[in-house]
Amino acid sequence: MNNFPKLHNATWPGLVGKGPDSEPVIPFDTLLSMTAAAEVKGVKFDGIDVGLLEPHFDLNNPDEAKKLADKVSKYGLNVGSLVAPIWAGSAMGTADQRKTFVEMVRKSCEFGQKLKDLGVRHYGVVRIDSAAGVTDWAKDPVGNTKQIAETFREACDVAAGFGEKLAAEGEICWGAMHSWKHMVALLEMVDRPNMGFQADMSHTFLYTMGYNAPENRILPADADLKDRETIKAALKTVTDALRPWTIDFHVAQNDGSVFGSGSHDKTGRHCQATDPNGLLDIAHDAGYWLRDENGQLTKAFQHICWDGCMFPNAVMENQQTWNDILAAMVKVRDAHGWKG
Repeated sequence: MNNFPKLHNATWPGLVGKGPDSEPVIPFDTLLSMTAAAEVKGVKFDGIDVGLLEPHFDLNNPDEAKKLADKVSKYGLNVGSLVAPIWAGSAMGTADQRKTFVEMVRKSCEFGQKLKDLGVRHYGVVRIDSAAGVTDWAKDPVGNTKQIAETFREACDVAAGFGEKLAAEGEICWGAMHSWKHMVALLEMVDRPNMGFQADMSHTFLYTMGYNAPENRILPADADLKDRETIKAALKTVTDALRPWTIDFHVAQNDGSVFGSGSHDKTGRHCQATDPNGLLDIAHDAGYWLRDENGQLTKAFQHICWDGCMFPNAVMENQQTWNDILAAMVKVRDAHGWKG
């Protein structure tokens, strides 16, 4: 059996789209226990990816990393990639906002280093985005992209001091990252060896449809979304462009629509793994990211993570949900994994 890439669950779905304007935040311990309890034919999750977000985490608490290490060790799990709380600032904001953005990256990298020292983190990246809306970005696309790239370079320099790589997750809701072409242009402009792309199967599928950037759409407006050959051709275009940059990967499902809840702007809808309306063949389409243009494994990252943001709490608090997710992840690894 393939034992790489390692299989991780995400903890931020209990936070993203939750809060005062939506459903209550799901406690971190609940997410952790359900992750640990999931099992499919003897296979379990290897670890979790963690959003370093309040109320789950306080990066100003010097004991926070030790608390997390103790919790995951109790369940026999590891920590992989971390999500930096960069929304406290903005890569395209005022000088103070940009300074805060970089400081949040520094705190996240420092937290990640502590987890490495504690023996619970052996791989993974720190995830960022521009923390800037598309509408504001569009007021000065050239100037704003340059400013975002400059902030990202500063953040990369900070991350390099901790031996960390930063991965920008392409979503249609983030300025300068809202289409596949804008995303490639930004990565090229940043031009740092520790800057890469985090591909999410749900968000990147929206790239093919041109949401928020119709000039960059690949699928025609009248495309038959039930035609798998049409979808596969569109996915190949996106993945050929962004795969060389990809250093972190989220397995997900999407039905071709957008969704947002709480304070989170609309982005690619994360469907359940078994959703009959899902347009992706999860195991097959993950291969566009995990294999190169010749069909060879890239082995560009040691773990993959499920992302299922903004599911209703009733769905996320059902253990079967996580068993179904794990089953989908196992199929991806069976098809595109390796032994190590």
